[in-house]
Amino acid sequence: MVVKNVNVPILPRVEGEGALELFIEDENIKNIKLRIYEPPRFFEKFLENRNYYDVVDVVARICGICPVAYQMSAVHALEKALNIRPIPWVREMRRLFYCGEWIESHSLHIHFLAAPDFLGLGNALEMASGKYQKEVKRGIKIQNLGNNIVRMFGGRSVHPVGACVGGFFYAPSISEIKNLLQQLYDIEEEARDLIKWVSTLPLPIMPSNDDIIYVSLSHPQEYPFNEGKIISNKGLNIDLEEYEKYFKEGQREHTTALYSYLQGKAYLVGPLARLNNNFKLLPPKVLKIIDEIGLALPSNNMFHSIIARSIEIYYSILEAISILEHYQMPDSPKMLNLQNIFPLKSTSTGYGCTEAPRGLLWHRYQLDKNGIITFARIVPPTSQNQARIEEDLNTSLINFGLDRKEEEIRLMAEMIIRNYDPCISCSVHLLDIHKNKALVKQKSRFTCSNLSSKF
Repeated sequence: MVVKNVNVPILPRVEGEGALELFIEDENIKNIKLRIYEPPRFFEKFLENRNYYDVVDVVARICGICPVAYQMSAVHALEKALNIRPIPWVREMRRLFYCGEWIESHSLHIHFLAAPDFLGLGNALEMASGKYQKEVKRGIKIQNLGNNIVRMFGGRSVHPVGACVGGFFYAPSISEIKNLLQQLYDIEEEARDLIKWVSTLPLPIMPSNDDIIYVSLSHPQEYPFNEGKIISNKGLNIDLEEYEKYFKEGQREHTTALYSYLQGKAYLVGPLARLNNNFKLLPPKVLKIIDEIGLALPSNNMFHSIIARSIEIYYSILEAISILEHYQMPDSPKMLNLQNIFPLKSTSTGYGCTEAPRGLLWHRYQLDKNGIITFARIVPPTSQNQARIEEDLNTSLINFGLDRKEEEIRLMAEMIIRNYDPCISCSVHLLDIHKNKALVKQKSRFTCSNLSSKF
């Protein structure tokens, strides 16, 4: 009997702290565990008993890479709960705000986390010190542009503070917009070159798998950021309010993250899912370059996620240009005197769902008559992808060959996980409490949504 134990105690080049345990016996995978061991931070409980207007700034602290996503899902949910609709200017600027986050997050993943895998290098420093210096510099330039967009509306690029229920605290001046627009014009060609370069990377060829469920938002007129229905390639088409009827979260002993399933099945969220479900809504310039690189859509090769990210960078730049070319200063960047709507006639619930760089991000908030949060639930993309990651590890490693050396299997396993760009810190929602530290094995488990206030 040939036994291989492949253990990765600390996954490198991912956000957060995770590990992999893989047990192979006679070229059969007996056990796969993607262990997320970061302690939970209980953001949902922190929101309870706070005023509604605190939520937007609090949830921005959940993630340093995708704070805009948390803010946008929150403001949409809270505005639905309060039955208010911001002016069209706010809607457009929120799409622009999201463009910035997609650009910076996708560029970070492509150049610093994923590309070294496909080039056989250890990290981006090896890329920059070798023959890929031009590509790394271009990636930093693109990422910096995304940060500039976020900073313009958020006041800063990490944990921005400029968004609020009803709009923004600040409207950029015409001169600021012209400066940003010129930056976008200047980088458009480089974004196209990025797609061409990424498409030449030696990506593994995976066997076709028509059983993968791709889940994303879908909007009838535009590639989705903030609005739309939740759909899948297998016929799902639901409103945001129906999410909990179809998607269920469960617990596993080896991880502090919850596993999410769609009617009992693992599914994928993120750039490849969005692209597969919505590519027909992309503008002609983007469709043209997709045709030029020969990418057939929909694609069932999970490693095409890196190409999807590069395509979404280019789309975001074009979308930002389109928005800014028609920019006008508003009378006010936000709705005024929201406090006048209180007390509400009754308690209310609001649902929000937007497309974070890593995929679907769903929020639900319950408010009392005075606008105080009485319940909060947040379902991040990485917890939704975790079951899918483990399924992919199984099928992809079998395709790779379990007769290979342990080191080769380990590197391929890491590559598969990093390909999903997991945001581990966002996903932790679970706490183990040992009631008897001596011998009793019974555990009490609390999710953030039902943890007693005494903790």
